Amino acid sequence: MIREYLKQIEDGVEVRKNLIALKAACKDSAGRTALLYALNNQLDLFYDLLKSEEPKVRKNVALILGQLGVQEALTKLYDAYEKEGTMFVKSSYLTAMRELDYRQYLEAFKKRLQELQSQEIEESNRKHIKEECKLLQDMILALEGYQKHTFTGWKVPSRIILMTNRNFKEVTAEQIKSHRPKVFNAGVQARTSDLREILEVRTFKELLFVLEDKSSLEKRGETIDEIACMLAKQMLDSSLLTFLKERHEGEGPFYFRIECKNKMDLKQKSTFTKKLGEYLQEKSGNQLINSTSHYEVELRLVQNKTGNFNFLIKLFTLKDERFAYRKEALSSSIQPVNAALVMQLTKDYLTENAQVLDPFCGVGTMLIERNRFLPTGDMYGIDLFGKGIEAARRNTELAGLRINYINRDFFDFKHAYLFDEVISNMPRAIGQKTKTDITLLYKKFWTKIKEHIGKGSILVLYCYDREILKATIPTQFFTIKEEFEISKKEDAYCYVISYGKN
Repeated sequence: MIREYLKQIEDGVEVRKNLIALKAACKDSAGRTALLYALNNQLDLFYDLLKSEEPKVRKNVALILGQLGVQEALTKLYDAYEKEGTMFVKSSYLTAMRELDYRQYLEAFKKRLQELQSQEIEESNRKHIKEECKLLQDMILALEGYQKHTFTGWKVPSRIILMTNRNFKEVTAEQIKSHRPKVFNAGVQARTSDLREILEVRTFKELLFVLEDKSSLEKRGETIDEIACMLAKQMLDSSLLTFLKERHEGEGPFYFRIECKNKMDLKQKSTFTKKLGEYLQEKSGNQLINSTSHYEVELRLVQNKTGNFNFLIKLFTLKDERFAYRKEALSSSIQPVNAALVMQLTKDYLTENAQVLDPFCGVGTMLIERNRFLPTGDMYGIDLFGKGIEAARRNTELAGLRINYINRDFFDFKHAYLFDEVISNMPRAIGQKTKTDITLLYKKFWTKIKEHIGKGSILVLYCYDREILKATIPTQFFTIKEEFEISKKEDAYCYVISYGKN
């Protein structure tokens, strides 16, 4: 078929239609190889078509040259790009050149981008100029990278929101001693002049900033374009740029992305965020650059019940190192923030220098967070999955701790002395493990664990199978002291259980 397409193109028969067919055939490597073979690696036919009077022919042949990835086509593509007068075609040359080594034209691309960004944009050309600017911007970044800013705003007074577990917002609020936090439906609000102190709190999921002068944005306009334009104006009329500059060192624009939570469908939301990003970039004089791959700032809009938007800012320049040790995880691993929450919830039962056992330790998160909360004595982690144990050792080394990990089935484990605490994210019915498998495991667990604990020992169990836990626990030996619902949606619970009847 490729030879037939080429023959018709050479004969001038339905050139654009056959170019589109060739372009489709070149989506995989086999098609590209076949086309080059049919051309005998001679591209003169395509070079001539770059001079066609029909814009869509020029566009499609440029894209095919990019797909073929032949470096010698670069000069021809660039010359055609410079001479092109039809705006919707120009970006196709850039798309093609992006697949080649275009560094010799880097300065020319930078000059072109500057020209486009400084000129008044006619509405009829807005879409095509924005597309060209975006491609130029990405191509320049691919070679030069971007000037990153350094966060320096540790002591700058800030209004913050800490997103937390919705059931235990107070747990986080209680840890913020030097401020006056307030709980709300999704977390904790606070004002602080010491972000380092805030980052010592391990039970929040995310830290967001709120501008003092613009915590919400009014929805104005009827069309998506009008709404995006008015929102961009409100954001830039606020202290947003001042906020960013006060908290950072470094020259150059701030690269940002937009996260929007609203009632639009996916297609509408995509159009809306793209429009909003374009308006913010244009109206800020390119002090803000919209980028989905290189960004330092997330501008988050959350539509509320009134239809307006809560306006929040996330700074990726502010490094959250609380769980930096957790470089490796399994699909069944507990989230570190949930492990830290478990320690706070069960703090009245945990003792310093306790001997601690995790019989199903996975990558070690529960033991690491246990020690982070309160120093322990010896800690042992057991797991049958060898790769999990290897990951646990690496995570623990990064955490700067010493934990004894043993790659063994817990039910074959033996130890010389008893443990004061058993802390574990219990296995659950997932993957190939069925409810029947987990029921059997719990029954065996209650028998086996008695070999390793003494009267008064405490078990802290994070589980997803509460019915099985309650149905199998031998109440003549164990007492459930407390139950915490971590997530109703995920059916996740934490239990504090004591061993030995009084």
